Amino acid sequence: MIRTVDVEYETIALELRDGVLIVTLNRPESLNAFTISMADELEHLFRAVNDDDDVNAVVVTGSGRAFCAGMDLTTDGNVFGLDETLEPTLHDMGDLQDPVVARGVRDTGGRVTLAVFDCLKPVIAAVNGSAVGIGATLTLSMDARLASTAARFGFVFGRLGITPEAASTWFLTRIVGLDTALDLVYSADILDAADAAEIGLVRSVHSPDELLDAALALAHRFTRDRSRVATALTRQMMYRNALLDHPAEAHRIDSLAMFYTSIGDGREGVQAFREKRKPQFKGRVSTDLPDFYTDWIERQRR
Repeated sequence: MIRTVDVEYETIALELRDGVLIVTLNRPESLNAFTISMADELEHLFRAVNDDDDVNAVVVTGSGRAFCAGMDLTTDGNVFGLDETLEPTLHDMGDLQDPVVARGVRDTGGRVTLAVFDCLKPVIAAVNGSAVGIGATLTLSMDARLASTAARFGFVFGRLGITPEAASTWFLTRIVGLDTALDLVYSADILDAADAAEIGLVRSVHSPDELLDAALALAHRFTRDRSRVATALTRQMMYRNALLDHPAEAHRIDSLAMFYTSIGDGREGVQAFREKRKPQFKGRVSTDLPDFYTDWIERQRR
């Protein structure tokens, strides 16, 4: 089994605490500004963590006084890491894994948020300070956003003459609604934590010294005494089934997931309920997801 916490990264720091992996964006001297290396490391992490059965949930926070101050704009050349010699078309984007597209055209933030979307563990953002640009959009693919009173959020792309990225036009509208999302990206205003909570962008606001504990408590609430396999399937079903054209399509997936969990951890869950005790679930996400899962995900990507 892969132990995610044993992997060494340059731009992020890891700590496993009671089944919760704390991922800290770790460039405090640059306010944790986002780089291509950070994108690569976060993408790798969120795909690797699926095979680490020691990790029940992930909490993402920032080192120092910022969460992430946006893209590092101090690098030479195209600061977004894109190959300006290319002339990509919509047809070229048909294969996102094509090496030329992957490294020269694809938005780096989107590579990360799609990896978070595919993650099989609950993911929580503990926003400790400024979250601007990719610092804000990075959190949108996570299941919950908790904010420090010191947090600030800004979808400031319009100020730079660029468009929103990190698939945020997909995620943001689902979190706050289209009208509010348009206001956020058109105005490029900076929101404080209270304003972000008022529009539903963040779940709750905490004092700086209580933020991480609150995020860890929520992670435990989501995962303690829960089947890891059922939680993994539930996370993907909630995100993916909500987009289907007809509930019968969701019913097909619900039926398969219910069938296989009922003969897996569900047996222990029912027995524990009958015996009035806590369940002892044995299912492992790395090995025990039902066979239909991979086929389902691959069909959705086509």
